[in-house]
Amino acid sequence: MSSQRRHDSAASRVFAIVAVSALVIVAALAIVLVVDAERTERNEAEEVTRAVAASLASLPEVGAALTLPDASASLQPLAEDVMARTGLDFVTIMTPEGIRVTHRDPVEIGRHYLGTIPATPSMQTEEFTGTLGPSVRTIVPVESEGALVGWVSVGVTIGSIWSKIVPRLPFVATIALALLAAGLIGAWLARRSTRRVAGDLPAGTIRDAVASYESVRTLGEALRAQTHEHGNRMHTAVSLLELGRTSEAIEILTETSRQSQELVDQVAARRGGDPTVGALLLGKAAQARERGIDWSAEIDPQAPRSVLSPVDAVSVVGNLIDNAMDAAAAADGPRWVRVVFGATASSPPALRLEVSDSGIGVPHDLRERIYEHGFSTKPGGAEGRGVGLALVHSIVADAGGTLALQDDPTAFVVTLPARPL
Repeated sequence: MSSQRRHDSAASRVFAIVAVSALVIVAALAIVLVVDAERTERNEAEEVTRAVAASLASLPEVGAALTLPDASASLQPLAEDVMARTGLDFVTIMTPEGIRVTHRDPVEIGRHYLGTIPATPSMQTEEFTGTLGPSVRTIVPVESEGALVGWVSVGVTIGSIWSKIVPRLPFVATIALALLAAGLIGAWLARRSTRRVAGDLPAGTIRDAVASYESVRTLGEALRAQTHEHGNRMHTAVSLLELGRTSEAIEILTETSRQSQELVDQVAARRGGDPTVGALLLGKAAQARERGIDWSAEIDPQAPRSVLSPVDAVSVVGNLIDNAMDAAAAADGPRWVRVVFGATASSPPALRLEVSDSGIGVPHDLRERIYEHGFSTKPGGAEGRGVGLALVHSIVADAGGTLALQDDPTAFVVTLPARPL
């Protein structure tokens, strides 16, 4: 019974959802990389066939040879030399009617060209299945003194294109496996964090027990921003690696790790640190960067852990930060948000949380109303308006704490009783 309950727990579901999502994303990324490589090789093949075909068609000796009775005698060696030097799969020179005078397989000389011959003398690139199989080919007219004397067709088989892609597959597989491993680690961490909050309770019970939708919303927005930023940086790093710019890719990844590690170290150093709030702060830092807001967080290692549950702690911290970022984003001047966790000077010490911003502040005649459910100084029509501060005030009051608004700069200061050690 206990085993079945564990398998049905919210933590296990979170692990399964995150793990499957990571697998789907990694698979999609691998496919995109392979398709992009194939498109790049195909475009390169088209450019090469156009350039070589046009160069051959412009050679005076090619036009002159096509007017001779035995054109193959002089043009076949030329075609073989070009194929050997360029790595092209075929160079076919033919009469105006499409009768081959050169071919990779000499047996095919004298037979009709397999492919599209333009109705009027012009360059044309296409994919066509000929004697060597499907190929990307370009046909160019050969003219002498203004008259059409023949055609030059140059091509690369699809098999040759894929033969250049195959050596890249181990690299793509390595990137995919690394990202999948990171995704599975993230799934494990998500399950661990969820289990710290919910234990092994089933998802249905959790939904009934969670009193605050706002805590889920704010954490979700934070994680979305962190995932988006991580995805952008990883995609940039992968592109740089493909271009051979390894040092720049390492610099991007190192900077990402450094920024996150600084906040992780602060959270880990705090004796009463809450890992759920720590995850929230990491996500909010990414969300601030996404919105162009200067973010700073100071966490005193001696700051005690409050009596709030992880769900209520996320709701309080997340909503105050959301409110501050909205205010900062609307400011005309510098845009910044500052979060400070510390201890009060009282005995025993309590947790002091201060969230300040560069916004214009709250008008004095509205300071009492901002804690009313449904009231907001922000534009109407947005979902959840007027819920955040009212919920924060209610949670803090029920826990025996205080919530105060300060000016210059605008700051919400929360004090909460410390959890007994």
